[in-house]
Amino acid sequence: MIDSAADRLIENVQKVFIGKREVIELLLTCILCEGHVLLDDVPGTGKTTLARALAASLGCSFRRIQFTPDLLPSDVTGLNWFNQKKQEFEFRQGPIFSQILLADEINRATPRTQSALLEAMQERQATIDGVSHILARPFMVLATQNPVELEGTFPLPEAQIDRFLMRISVGYPDMQMEGDMLERFRKSNPLDSMDTVLTADEILAMQEERKDIKVESTIRDYMVRISDATRQNKEIQLGASPRATLALYQTSQAWAAIHKRDYVLPDDVKHMAPHVFNHRLIIAPQAQLRGRTSQELIRDIVSSVPVPVEN
Repeated sequence: MIDSAADRLIENVQKVFIGKREVIELLLTCILCEGHVLLDDVPGTGKTTLARALAASLGCSFRRIQFTPDLLPSDVTGLNWFNQKKQEFEFRQGPIFSQILLADEINRATPRTQSALLEAMQERQATIDGVSHILARPFMVLATQNPVELEGTFPLPEAQIDRFLMRISVGYPDMQMEGDMLERFRKSNPLDSMDTVLTADEILAMQEERKDIKVESTIRDYMVRISDATRQNKEIQLGASPRATLALYQTSQAWAAIHKRDYVLPDDVKHMAPHVFNHRLIIAPQAQLRGRTSQELIRDIVSSVPVPVEN
């Protein structure tokens, strides 16, 4: 089911988001793992368009929050207000009570407001005035941020960054893709006529199917050795957490399923490691002075860990 549904979703999103099939596949990987995504790139590369196209393709409720410095936590979660006609308090749900939540420019909100998302992202619930409200499934946060313009922004704390399954950079399209985009948007916006290709029930079924993808013990050991290597590397101040190892396990399963396999290969682990680890590592100051990046260090670590081979 996953492979055919993946093809339908990717084809539908590509009607709006030209090219960049791998980026769409990574988003689908996060959906299958019930994870959240941080889209981190310069303005104008299509981050918001990609998020809206994905939401339009899924039969799920969708809300968008434009994060600003004056946004309050209650603007995200909702609040209890006093109904004068009924003479009682009523709970008014905030945008977080949706299945697909677009948190646009998340780093423009204050840390207090950013933290309003933490419980929802990890526990799939929101607690307001001591009462816990369960969120509908599937639930996914698509957050965007601009890494270039830092004035008036608040960097995401490590605890919140770790809640994102992946950090994805969209990147610029090539000349052919950009030309196709101009033609596609020449008369109208394709977003206005997008079809729904997956229902919420289908997504939940796919998430359960992903859990059945086989992972041999040698592959599991390979993942653990990669995570441990990030902790032993002297150029890395803070290595991958156990949550990161679990994320590598789950995303490798999803990546294998999207590519029509019911088992995980070492190549799946190699491909997912940079996307899962790049925002979770803290580079040592000496390595930063030498211009070393997390992506570069992860590639070096993955290439240095022996790959399991079949007897």
